[in-house]
Amino acid sequence: MLMARTAVLLNIDEKRVISALQEAGKNLTAADGETVLDFSSVRRIDATALRALEEFARVADEKAVKVVLRGVSVDVYKVLKLVKLTRRFSFLN
Repeated sequence: MLMARTAVLLNIDEKRVISALQEAGKNLTAADGETVLDFSSVRRIDATALRALEEFARVADEKAVKVVLRGVSVDVYKVLKLVKLTRRFSFLN
C-alpha cells in the first residue's frame, strides 16, 4: 500500500528570513518527508540568515526531511553556492 506524502510549503519574507526559518525548523516533523521554502520575495541574504538556513538544513537532515528552495534569485543562489549550501537543497524556479 502506498502512502501519500504531503509537502509543506512555507513562504519566506525577506524581512523575516531568520524567524521564518526558526519557525519552519520547529515544524519539520509535520513535513512528512519534504518541505518547500518559497524564497521568491528574498533578493538578498546576510550572514545571520545564512547561519539560520544552515541550521535549518542540519535539523532537516536529522529528521530526514528533503528541503526544496523555490524561487531563489540568482544573487541569493550565488551566495548559497559560495558558502557551499547549494548541495543541501533542491531548487525549483
